[in-house]
Amino acid sequence: MIKKPLSALTDQELLQEAKKRKSTAIIDAVLIGFLIGVVFYSIVKSSFGFLMLIPIFLAYKLINKPKHDNKELEALLKERNLK
Repeated sequence: MIKKPLSALTDQELLQEAKKRKSTAIIDAVLIGFLIGVVFYSIVKSSFGFLMLIPIFLAYKLINKPKHDNKELEALLKERNLK
């Protein structure tokens, strides 16, 4: 699927994209919380092991997603008075 630039989207498509990104942010927050819970549980039940690095790495990747697209989307929504 070819991804259109945000400036080429219609007003309705921009609103749908903003809604989709908001739900994605909530899902990411739940996953990060779960992964951090796995890390704490493994620390309490045993010692620091190699397998504990996997949830830490996944949480790091989820936290450090590029945020520049969200800023562009917010600017377009504000420019078009949609929010």
